[in-house]
Amino acid sequence: MLSKSTKYALKAVLFLAVNSSENSKVMVKDIAKPINVPQAYIAKLLQKLSKENIISSSRGPKGGFYLSEGDRQHSVLSIIIAIEGEKKLTNCLLNLKKCNEFKPCPLHNKISSIRSELLQSFGEMKIDELSQEIKAAQAFLPL
Repeated sequence: MLSKSTKYALKAVLFLAVNSSENSKVMVKDIAKPINVPQAYIAKLLQKLSKENIISSSRGPKGGFYLSEGDRQHSVLSIIIAIEGEKKLTNCLLNLKKCNEFKPCPLHNKISSIRSELLQSFGEMKIDELSQEIKAAQAFLPL
């Protein structure tokens, strides 16, 4: 369901949540290697997330990317929307352009409630909550 770009963005944001602060910014190269994503690719994703105010960045010799306290309150859903756009979340699983609630594909009604529950869960999951689970070793993410 999630694109490669979104998965990379989520890994990068969680890396920042665990390893950065307003006083300790992280450079793109220092994010790319541990999460195993090409540097140029992750740089574009981080710029997009910064433009959407999901993460923070600063320029200069002590610049880099970081998560402010406010950034940490964003949901996983906000990251997904920033990378993929809202329409991608509601598109037909079979990629049928004319599929909708009035003219559904064979899967539409069967997955409608599941999709709604998943989107609600993504909306309730906060970056800070997930990073705390990683720090407490209650969740695994190789960083």
